[in-house]
Amino acid sequence: MGEPNEDRQTEPAAFTALRDQKISIGILIFPDMDQIDFTGPFEVLSRLPDAKIHIIGTQKGPFRDHAGLILTPEVTLAEAPPLDLLLVPGGAGQQALMHDEPVLAFIRHHAAAGKPIFSVCTGALICGAAGILKGRRATTHWSSFDLLPYFGAIPVNARYVIDGNIVTAAGVTAGIDGALAVAALVRGQSIAELIQLNIQYAPDPPFHAGTPETAPAEVLAAAQAAYQPLTLARLKTAKEIAARLGISQS
Repeated sequence: MGEPNEDRQTEPAAFTALRDQKISIGILIFPDMDQIDFTGPFEVLSRLPDAKIHIIGTQKGPFRDHAGLILTPEVTLAEAPPLDLLLVPGGAGQQALMHDEPVLAFIRHHAAAGKPIFSVCTGALICGAAGILKGRRATTHWSSFDLLPYFGAIPVNARYVIDGNIVTAAGVTAGIDGALAVAALVRGQSIAELIQLNIQYAPDPPFHAGTPETAPAEVLAAAQAAYQPLTLARLKTAKEIAARLGISQS
């Protein structure tokens, strides 16, 4: 999923309408999530001029991410202030939220108002469960990429995808790419480039195993085997969501 995003030059009105305004950004966090889906984009979005970040927990904290890092939300869903932009991260803890109606309603309400939403990794599956990806081009972590049609989404193999008021990023570190794209949409390319320079984001990894297409066969097989139990659980949940949303899978 290292291909450039063909939509990168588009400027959706939901994002660009925020360009000259102070903005309130909400980031959803939850137990067993992948912290870099949150902290990577946070590093970018927290540097936006005239922007305030609110860390919103699905429950009161502190709690731990999937690797044990302690996270503490600022507010709960019920306490969240009005938001202009919502970030939905992913990680293994996403599974527990797929039928969590308060969480899904929170996302659905934000999207119904036409406000921008940015998902990272399997945060796209949560958005899909909320029913907001129907007919939308989207991406997610490679291990769950094939599940997107169960939510009515059109899968796009890219680091990030812009479709109207929704930006989806692929797995984990792709959230930084997506966040820079969001930064450019809401504050202009020069601001996004300044942020990129300040955080010295110039990836030059020592290996080229970052996508299924470039990873050695034995590395990909090991990763697929490790993900298999979670992938099967996600598939079962995706089929349940598809039935609830009335999305036919032939």
